[in-house]
Amino acid sequence: MSLEVRNSVAMRLVGNLFTGLCLLLWAPNTGLTAGKARHVLVLVWDGMRPDFVSETTTPNLWKLATEGVRFQNHHPVYVSSTEVNGTALATGVDPERSGIIANKEFRPNLDAFNPIFTADAVKVRRADELTGNHFLQVPTLAETLQGFGLRTAVAGAKPVALLQDRQAGSKTNLGVDLFEGKVMPEALWPELKTAVGRFPRTYWTNRKRDRWTTQALLGPLWAKGVPAFSLLWLSEPDTSQHKKGPGSKRALKCIKSCDDNLARVLEALDQKGIRGETDIIVVSDHGFSSISARVNVEALLNSNGFRAGRKYATNAAPAGQILVVGNGGSVLLYVPNHEQALIERVVHWLQSQPFAGVILTRTPVEGTFPLESVKIQSTNAPDIVVSLRWRPDLNRRGVPGLLYADATSYSSGKGMHASLSRFDMHNICIAAGPDFRKGFEDHLPTGNVDIVPTILWILGVEPKEQLSGRVLAEALAQTNVAAPSSQSHRLEATYHGTNFVWQQYLNFSEVNGVIYLQEGNGQQVTQPTANK
Repeated sequence: MSLEVRNSVAMRLVGNLFTGLCLLLWAPNTGLTAGKARHVLVLVWDGMRPDFVSETTTPNLWKLATEGVRFQNHHPVYVSSTEVNGTALATGVDPERSGIIANKEFRPNLDAFNPIFTADAVKVRRADELTGNHFLQVPTLAETLQGFGLRTAVAGAKPVALLQDRQAGSKTNLGVDLFEGKVMPEALWPELKTAVGRFPRTYWTNRKRDRWTTQALLGPLWAKGVPAFSLLWLSEPDTSQHKKGPGSKRALKCIKSCDDNLARVLEALDQKGIRGETDIIVVSDHGFSSISARVNVEALLNSNGFRAGRKYATNAAPAGQILVVGNGGSVLLYVPNHEQALIERVVHWLQSQPFAGVILTRTPVEGTFPLESVKIQSTNAPDIVVSLRWRPDLNRRGVPGLLYADATSYSSGKGMHASLSRFDMHNICIAAGPDFRKGFEDHLPTGNVDIVPTILWILGVEPKEQLSGRVLAEALAQTNVAAPSSQSHRLEATYHGTNFVWQQYLNFSEVNGVIYLQEGNGQQVTQPTANK
């Protein structure tokens, strides 16, 4: 792809986004300023695929869908991983605006030697100290609601819940954040421990942790009344799918466990007499695939004439050493001093490899897409991102979606995500309550970035920042606007190498200027022999 084409694509995406924000930044053209609900609850089933929602496997979620809206074309943001989409669900903006583009990134101001985990509490707090509480570059939903005097409660079985409200209890008494057994404000811990005991250890599954976190929300965190906004983040079926693969008996049991926790939430709302004034949104952060083959990008780079490592021995990057940061289905590559000639050599080598899917670069390289085409051109963005190749074949349990993975902890047949596979880029979203249509299937493209603007509209709160997502007006019971239209787009890039041609594509859709990534992949095509 030429520089002119890349710039045109980038400018068009930016222009479309700006147009969409102007058209649908706040409330749709309904004449309404808020919904009916007094409470909104978001329940995240980590890693839940849409094709596992059924009347037999998830009876409570299935019933909720029949009573409300099932979003049939819902998408995470890329990178399709937990911390990235946890941030999108917290802020309503794309990764390049929030600043979180991967679960693991290199942030030399926080660690000059190693990549960091972007939900690590110590690193997050240090980053907030260095930036004046701007580790996330925009306000979260919880922060915005508290600014309008509304109470919030966040309870997550995983560290990602910290990103929802990093200052809980420090400025006001309106917020509480429970993340992986830790709580802010810390003064709540004795009450929490008395009510639900210590946070369980993790074993083959996290069902006990999910149950504990659910009990903590419904008990101590709701003891003084249900807040305007609550979030419950369950760690399953992500953990079991990673360890045993999508469709495994253990993963299916954990999906049933999530459904049981949903039943507990609904029962609690019924007992409090507020079910009819509560909007419930059940969503997953990303989809899931099965590992077809494991690759070690660092080792392969080193065996093909490059210098690569997964950390630095000193705080100065060795000359020419490429830093490899694996995120499962995607790999981030940092090149010292952004050396363009080395970047191009690495890219063209990747284009010859069987594991490469879509290659994205910070600066133009033939046969790649720009980082901004998938909304990850952040301040700390790497020089190269490669989404690993996938195919729609079935795993041994009959579940579609196979993927190469740069993962040291999981072998072939286990589960993985974080790529541009259509199976990673399709997640669940089901909503029901007084503000949602009854028995409605929304076939328009929707995404995790739409959750925050929709909740803010329901609660009648204006966002502090322009948001990347839109209010899901077509799914709301009180709106009278016509459903917006959707346009489909496809980007393609080609590189002519030695004895092969590299081709890659990216499919995305657009609704009112909001971009939803659907899938992307790449392959080598044999170079035809010239006629003699």
